[in-house]
Amino acid sequence: MSNLTDLLPAGAGGKQVDFVASGTIGNGVTVALKADGTVEAVAQESQSQVLGSATVFQSGFSNYLSSAFDSDNNKVIVVYQDDNDSNDAGKAVVGTVSGTSISFGTPVVFDTGRVYSNSCAYDSSANKLVIVYRSNANNSYGTAIVGTVSGTSISFGTEVIFNSSPTEYFSATYDSNASKVVISFRHDNQAGKSIVGTVSGTSISFGTAVQFRSNCEHISSTFDSNSNKIVIAFQDHANSLGGSAVVGTVSGTSISFGAVSFFENNVTIDTSCAFDSASNKVVIAYGADDSGDKGKAIVATVSGTSVSFGGPYTFSSTQSRYHSVAFDSLANKVVVAYAQGVNGILKIFTVSGTTLSLSATVTFLSVGGPNEPVLVFDSANNKVVISYTDFGSTPFGNGTSKVFQTAFTSTNATDFIGISDAAISDTATGSVTIKGGISTNVTGLTANSTYYVQDDGSLSTTASDVLAGKALSSTSINLDYTT
Repeated sequence: MSNLTDLLPAGAGGKQVDFVASGTIGNGVTVALKADGTVEAVAQESQSQVLGSATVFQSGFSNYLSSAFDSDNNKVIVVYQDDNDSNDAGKAVVGTVSGTSISFGTPVVFDTGRVYSNSCAYDSSANKLVIVYRSNANNSYGTAIVGTVSGTSISFGTEVIFNSSPTEYFSATYDSNASKVVISFRHDNQAGKSIVGTVSGTSISFGTAVQFRSNCEHISSTFDSNSNKIVIAFQDHANSLGGSAVVGTVSGTSISFGAVSFFENNVTIDTSCAFDSASNKVVIAYGADDSGDKGKAIVATVSGTSVSFGGPYTFSSTQSRYHSVAFDSLANKVVVAYAQGVNGILKIFTVSGTTLSLSATVTFLSVGGPNEPVLVFDSANNKVVISYTDFGSTPFGNGTSKVFQTAFTSTNATDFIGISDAAISDTATGSVTIKGGISTNVTGLTANSTYYVQDDGSLSTTASDVLAGKALSSTSINLDYTT
C-alpha cells in the first residue's frame, strides 16, 4: 500500500447515492441538489453585461491601435500612432483597471517617426512587451522594440529591424510553450511571412523569416496553448481574396507551417482571432463580401499541423469593420468587437464543439463610430478592455478605452451536495458521492489541504461560504458533512 487511496474502492469511498440529472453533469464535478430532488452541476448561473464609462488616454486623433496585458504588473498597455504629434510618433500608455474603470499613466514615445500597422504581444517569460510596426524613420521596414512596465509608465530598449523591406499587416503573438514572440507580416513582395523573436533584457533578436503564403493581407495570429501551435488567419490572394488559415510550429528560433486551409470563399477583410481555452478552439472573426461585407465568425480546430472549421456564424447582416477578438476566461466567453456605421458593437459568444451561440449584444459606442477597436483580457481583474479611436469625440478621434465585464449575479454553490462519480446525461440517473463520503475521481488536489466550492463549481483552497472538505491525495477528498 503506497497511500490512503489504496484502501478505497474505485469511484468513491462510500455514501454514494443515485440522482436524476437536470442537465448534463461531467465526471468528478461538484453537484448541487435542486428543490425537486434532481441534481445539477454547480455553476455560476445568471449573467449580465456591465460596461464602464469612457476614459481618454490620448486627446486628439489616435490611430493604428493595438493592446496587450502585462501579467507580471497586471497592467493593460495600449499602443498607437499619435496623429497630433508633428511626426505622427508611435506611443504606448499603461492602464490600470479598477472595477469597471481604467486609468492611464503618461504616454511614452517609442518611435519619433510616423508609425503604421502596430501590433504588440506580452512575453510572460521575459516579462516584457514587444511592439512591432512600420516606421517612416526606418524606411518603412519591419521594426520591433521591447518595452518594460514600471508602475504606470513604460520604458523602451533600442529598435531592431527584422525585415529590411517595406512591411505591413503585422500580427504579434506569444508562444508560451517555446517562450518566443512570433511576428507575422506581409513583405513588400506581398508574401505572408513569420519570424521568431527572442527577448533578452531590453532587446530582441530574430531567426530567419519563413513564408506561409505567396500573397496575402489582413493578417491575424494567436497561440493555441492546447496544441502548442500558432494559428494565422488572413485574406488569401490564392483563394480569390477569401479567408484562409495556416498552422505554425515553433522550434528554437524557427517556425514551420502545415498546409493552408480555406474557411471563407467570399472576399475577406479585417480578420482577427483568439484562442478559447475552455473549448480548446480558435475563433476567427472577419468581414465577408457576401452581399454587404457581413460580419462572420467561425470556430477552428487544430489537429497536428492542420486546421479545420465549423460553419460560419453571421453576426452582422450589414457591413462590419475592424474586428477584434478576445477570450474571457472567467465567463468562458468569446468577445468580438467591431464597427458598424456609427456604432461600436460587442458580440458575446459561447463555443460548443465547432458551433458558436450568441449570448449577448452590447453597444459600446453609439455616436460617431469607433475606428479600429481592439480588445484585451485583463486576467487579474477578469475584465475585457476595449480601446478605440472615437469619431464622435471633441476633439475628433480621441484615443479612448472602456472596461467590459460579463458579471455573474447568482450561483447554486450553496446547494452543494457532493461530487459525481461519473458523467451523467441530462435526465439520466447517476451516482454521486455525497457529503460525509470520500470522492476519489477528482484531480489536481494537494494532500492535507482544505478545499472550498467556488461559485463556478471548481474546488479551491481559497475560502468561500461552501466548505468541500480535506484532500487525502491528489485525486481524493473527504467531503465535509455539516448539514
